[in-house]
Amino acid sequence: MRSIKTESAAETLALGEKIGRKLSPGAVVALNGGLGAGKTWLSKGIAKALGCGGDVKSPTFTIINIYAGKVPVYHFDCYRLNSKADLENIGYEEYFYGKGVTLVEWAEKIAGLLPENSVYIDIKTKGENSREFQIKNLEF
Repeated sequence: MRSIKTESAAETLALGEKIGRKLSPGAVVALNGGLGAGKTWLSKGIAKALGCGGDVKSPTFTIINIYAGKVPVYHFDCYRLNSKADLENIGYEEYFYGKGVTLVEWAEKIAGLLPENSVYIDIKTKGENSREFQIKNLEF
């Protein structure tokens, strides 16, 4: 496990880019942290590194956003899910085991559905702009 601190949204975005450059098609990244922790900023950086254009936004109300790029990004937000069955109903396996990189915000809500080799990133808010990222299953 690796621990990394950032002190601004720009640093979190840059960390996401660094992580994104290490991901391969088929990777699943489980993002956990409270509201405003930086999950979406990190996701923006990952998507940028994978060549996805446009503005990456949290899919809170749509559950999934898909971004085209060199590698497609499937961006899930499980905050509003009431059960794992909600995710099963939208065919999550097609994305988790597909040709893109899958980012899952609020991943703790679907822990039993995540592939065994998922990258886990836990985010802790340390101050107004300060964040600590605990990263498991990814070397860089």
